[in-house]
Amino acid sequence: MPSTDRRYGDAAGDIHQHRVNNYDWDDDWVFNDPRFNLHGCSDERFLEFLSQVVHPVVRPDADEVAALVSRFNDLLRPDGFKLAVERTMSGRPIYGSATVTVTHQPSRALRLDARSLLEDDRSLRDHLDRVDRTISTDPPAAIAAAKELVETTCKVILDASQTAYTNADDLLGLYKKVAEALRLNATSVPDSARGSKFAQMTLRTLVTTVQSLAELRNELGLGHGRSAPSPALERHARLSFNACVTVVEFLLDTWHARNEADSTS
Repeated sequence: MPSTDRRYGDAAGDIHQHRVNNYDWDDDWVFNDPRFNLHGCSDERFLEFLSQVVHPVVRPDADEVAALVSRFNDLLRPDGFKLAVERTMSGRPIYGSATVTVTHQPSRALRLDARSLLEDDRSLRDHLDRVDRTISTDPPAAIAAAKELVETTCKVILDASQTAYTNADDLLGLYKKVAEALRLNATSVPDSARGSKFAQMTLRTLVTTVQSLAELRNELGLGHGRSAPSPALERHARLSFNACVTVVEFLLDTWHARNEADSTS
């Protein structure tokens, strides 16, 4: 790329001069530099640029790269993209662009940013990130992460409602305590007996879904010291995650709705 400073023969020279020697360009200079055209370039070019930002030759600090990739992917996922490892160089990851492969895009499916009752959503995001990273490459890990996402959601709600639970409570036990705390009972649709009946039928299927998630994890996911590789495929991981989103989204929606109703009553 050409230099904008006549003293230098290329862009590398004037960038070093103004960002290292003099440091008289603002930190966001690259977004306004027409040579890069990051505001007007194609999606492919922009993603290529982000991949270069975390290339090990450019950025040798592995922890910094991991933090940047995580943040980039948080912002890219709503548009269906992410940075993913394409190959390695001397044991260091080299990233390229990829499309988000899960049926539900995590950042949109659960809308964690809009959950006012979540004081700290990092534990939930960790599970979502783990699913997104492994759903194609390591289905057993994705299945385990989906189950753990439901379990963590239950514990977050129980902690907030000051409902006791122990390490001995399995996933189904935690869910039942949450259902009680959120009053998921026959009065769920108080103005419609027929509506309440079918609401209860649907709620009972959630119990079955929760139990199935736990059993799917036991059969196909990680854990329990397997003596043979898991036969889980990507479609099993997708099934597990989509079921997980259904349960978690309903619990979070109900939790917020109940809290709003209680605060106005």
